[in-house]
Amino acid sequence: MPITTYLEKNDAEFGSDVALVELNPEVKETMRVTWKDYDLMQSEPFMPYRREITWHVFNEKANRCAHLLLERGVKKGDKVGILLMNCLEWLPIYFGILKTGALAVPLNFRYSPEEIDYCVNLADVSVLLFGPEFIGRIEDIADSIMPHRLLLFVGDGACPTFAEDYYQLAMNCASQNISIALSDDDDAAIYFSSGTTGFPKAILHKHRALTHSAVCEQQHHKQTRNDTFLCIPPLYHTGAKMHWFGSLISGSKAVLLRGTKPDIVLKAASDEQCTIVWLLVPWAQDILTALESGELALSDYKLDKWRLMHIGAQPVPKKLIEDWKNYFPHHEYDTNYGLSESIGPGCVHLGIKNTNKIGAIGVPGYGWRVKIVDENRNPVIQGDVGELAVQGPGVMTCYYKNPEATKEVLTDDKWLLTGDMAFQDDDGFYYLVDRKKDVIISGGENIYPVQIEDFLHKMDALQDVAVIGLADPRLGEIAAAIIEVKPGKTCTEEEINKFCLALPKYKRPRKIIFASVPRNATGKIEKPLLREKYRTIDPFASMR
Repeated sequence: MPITTYLEKNDAEFGSDVALVELNPEVKETMRVTWKDYDLMQSEPFMPYRREITWHVFNEKANRCAHLLLERGVKKGDKVGILLMNCLEWLPIYFGILKTGALAVPLNFRYSPEEIDYCVNLADVSVLLFGPEFIGRIEDIADSIMPHRLLLFVGDGACPTFAEDYYQLAMNCASQNISIALSDDDDAAIYFSSGTTGFPKAILHKHRALTHSAVCEQQHHKQTRNDTFLCIPPLYHTGAKMHWFGSLISGSKAVLLRGTKPDIVLKAASDEQCTIVWLLVPWAQDILTALESGELALSDYKLDKWRLMHIGAQPVPKKLIEDWKNYFPHHEYDTNYGLSESIGPGCVHLGIKNTNKIGAIGVPGYGWRVKIVDENRNPVIQGDVGELAVQGPGVMTCYYKNPEATKEVLTDDKWLLTGDMAFQDDDGFYYLVDRKKDVIISGGENIYPVQIEDFLHKMDALQDVAVIGLADPRLGEIAAAIIEVKPGKTCTEEEINKFCLALPKYKRPRKIIFASVPRNATGKIEKPLLREKYRTIDPFASMR
């Protein structure tokens, strides 16, 4: 059934219970507001430390959004863009769009004006809702996009002249449920690929995919009405939203936290008595570093309710989880693999009972099938490295308006080629070795950077590591390691080279670079950026 059904069900059954909390740590904590009525949003502009809404208000907000869009001519099959920071309005707007039968089109809040313009045109967006943080970027392209679409400003304060005030319009709209019929086969949303090389691709999903991601999440992590989910990653990304879908199915509370610093994360988990927290690798490492250095003390927080820490979006160093379990021995742990083309996390997951297999991405998720294939798309022998392929209800329909790119990754029988190289062990668990495009071929040998990164993460002094290939006249490519050292720690090139003697010779990094490791909003290392930055480094290094 369409995902909107769960929201209406929660309104009917748990209407007075808190659904969403928004925390703004940069604001004074004394500024707390409970949103009991939609009209309160018209008060004097300010940003309180804490806001919350019930399931009833959540559904009412979604309905007002839907009625407004319908009044302005939006119809089933239209596309409506969302360009907002994480906030209490994000999810009600998302569901309001879905209720009309239109497609929700979330946009990355880091997009430049040119990328925004490109994406709204690629996805045929007819309405764009945007927040105050984006006024300047939208103004830069307003002349080119205004003749073709409606711009709605979602924010306190003065509405820019090139847009209309969403709050003023929505508050006068009806709050009852919409009667538009939706089916699992209806198109529901367009998400965008990470876009690490050139402009992103538009990924089309049906309602079936959204609903399956919700069921999959709840099956994996067993959310109940007593759980509270701390949501930190950006909601425009499938990773955050599809993990939150477990709260939607169980009718439980979620906390939207604006901030990723260790003290902010632990305070939010403590204050809100969170039971489930999803972290990216850098945030988890920052927490461990702060605890290790004595900057933070666990005794200052009340974290006894926290039962599950899970990670996704990028390979997870085994040592990170081992260190985490030393500080949080009672935590269940899971890692979740997925991509936007498979409606986010969960097509492969470790499983909370399989901590003996930390380092693996896991086994097929609920309702999913997985296999490893060679360059001809034939299954490889178990244990051999090949490309990971997945099949299930969450596989995308296509890359919107891009049949050539679709054909490259989607087989006729709907197997999705992920672009990730992996292998399956004797127990049936899958392990990532690297992105297909990131494999380094050095002297005829395939080198998988993730394996070297995982090995280097065992060094206590290292905060983060990225391994890339650099051009070499003799070997074709060499492995270069970009090393980010923990604050207050020291590490030398000699120490790293000595540590790497435990690796086979061909896998040892030939170049060591001490620098910060850039990651995008979903925690993935920006390897194209690193390759561009360091491509002019002495190509004869390995010959000396």
